Amino acid sequence: MDGNPGDAACEPEGGAVKGVFRLFGEGDELYAEMIRSVRTASQRIFLASYILAADEVGTELLDELMKQSRQGLDVRIHVDALGSSGVLTRLHRRQLRAAGVRLQRFHRWSWRQPMRYNRRDHRKLLVIDGKTAYLGGFNIHREGSRRYYGPKRWRDVHVCFEGPLAAEADALFDAFWCGHPDWSPQSHTIGDSRITPNTTRACRIQLRCSIKDQLAGASDKIWLATPYFVPDRGLRKQLALAARRGVDVRILTTEKTDSTPAQWAARAIYGELLEHGVRIFEYTPRLLHSKVLLVDDAWGSIGTANFDYRSLFINYELTLISTNEALNGQLRNEFVTDLQDASEITGIAWKHRGFIKAVYDTLGLLLRKWL
Repeated sequence: MDGNPGDAACEPEGGAVKGVFRLFGEGDELYAEMIRSVRTASQRIFLASYILAADEVGTELLDELMKQSRQGLDVRIHVDALGSSGVLTRLHRRQLRAAGVRLQRFHRWSWRQPMRYNRRDHRKLLVIDGKTAYLGGFNIHREGSRRYYGPKRWRDVHVCFEGPLAAEADALFDAFWCGHPDWSPQSHTIGDSRITPNTTRACRIQLRCSIKDQLAGASDKIWLATPYFVPDRGLRKQLALAARRGVDVRILTTEKTDSTPAQWAARAIYGELLEHGVRIFEYTPRLLHSKVLLVDDAWGSIGTANFDYRSLFINYELTLISTNEALNGQLRNEFVTDLQDASEITGIAWKHRGFIKAVYDTLGLLLRKWL
């Protein structure tokens, strides 16, 4: 590797997790670190993002990617055609390709295959030389930046990691790029962690099955943070059963949203879960976009998948599942901090929310598989 090998590393500093992982809760810090890693690359740079906007945040990163491509590096960008529609224009795409960047847009609209447009590439992944990787909920757009979006920036979490796990992320990106979205590595766990696609050749709902197993075996706590909380009946049942057997089940979702129908669908099932002892909180300062699940003290996940039909059954996602004590401890601290800025939904208040709101909630529930 050219330059100082440590420059591209996820070195713990500030709010970092000691050891293999570094956690980011602020977009400006994440974007700056991603750019720093891009500058140190010597062979290849793989970037996947549901939203890649050529705004103040995206332009700075894209400029660095084009510079590296002109230097002869293998630079590939995989964006979702729908997610990046209108924010990564034809002009921007021409500039990238003119610089030698290889660009793919996933599932562009086709009259011949209209239904495939419903299945999106929701991954957010950056891999440098197969040695350093970034994965989580942050898209690349100004909404993740305090500098450009202000105090109402989206609340999110991303993680950086190195070594064999980064090499696995590199292989997952390459397989998806080459048209094998259901490919997964033979070695499912590296050390205390693994990267889990939501769909593989062996199981189309692999991530959901892993989550269901963990919920069924929980003995102490289940803490979930998600912006879109629309679980299927089986997962709702596991949450309710866990609460009934004394597990501390807390759902942290968002009051501010960019998808009102999805929020209607979420609120339609609040009453059912509250009756069984599940505690539900809505984060109030800004839009919560984190995707984190913690089960007891030994299991945690962070990635791109929401707790809804679209992420668990339809879209393509990547999730880091880990029993790493330091990482999960930091994720718990982030969860507790966010709870302090959330309002708890109580059963009594929820029963008296009004007829019109109940109608909207029911409508959202009917549309839950399409949101």
